Amino acid sequence: MDIKITIGRRIQETISLNARKSLDGNLMIFDHKDIDIVLIPTKGKILSFAKEMFSEKVYEAQDRFFEFLRNKGVISLDSVQGGNIYGSMEALMLESNDKNIDSMQSTLYSVYKFITEENANFGIAQQYEEDYEDSLLDPDAEDSTALGEVPHQTKKGSLIPGYIRGPYGMTSHYRY
Repeated sequence: MDIKITIGRRIQETISLNARKSLDGNLMIFDHKDIDIVLIPTKGKILSFAKEMFSEKVYEAQDRFFEFLRNKGVISLDSVQGGNIYGSMEALMLESNDKNIDSMQSTLYSVYKFITEENANFGIAQQYEEDYEDSLLDPDAEDSTALGEVPHQTKKGSLIPGYIRGPYGMTSHYRY
C-alpha cells in the first residue's frame, strides 16, 4: 500500500508499506520481522505486538522501536508502557504545534524509517548466518583435512577401550 506523506502544501515523499486499514480506521503495519505495529489515530496511540511467540527478541525489537520514535520526537517520553494485551507495548503520539505538520503522517514516516533500518540489519544478520553455515558445510582447503590423513590407533587420548565408565566416577570402587 503506497502512502503519500504531505508536510506543508506539497508531497515530500511516497513510502510503501505492507499495511492495512481496519474497519475502525486503525492502520496496521506488518513489514517488521518480529513485531506488528498498529497506529490508532482516534486515541493517538501506537501499539506493537509480537508476530508469533513473545520472547526476549520481540521485547528488544519493541524497545528499539519505541526508543527510535522517542529519539525522533513523535511519541511522549513518559508514555511508553506495556499494553493491556499480553506482550504488547504502547505509547502516545505527540500532537504537532505546527498546523502545517500532520502528527499521524510524521509518525508514519518515522515508523517507515525504523522498518527500513531494521530490515537492513536483518539482511546483514541473515548473510552472516549463511556464511557461517557455508563454512561448516563446505569448508575451505585450509580448514579441512583429507580422509586418511589422520593416523588411526587403537588407543587414543584418555579413553581406554573396554573400560566401563559409570556415574560419579565410582567405577573403580566396584571393580577391585
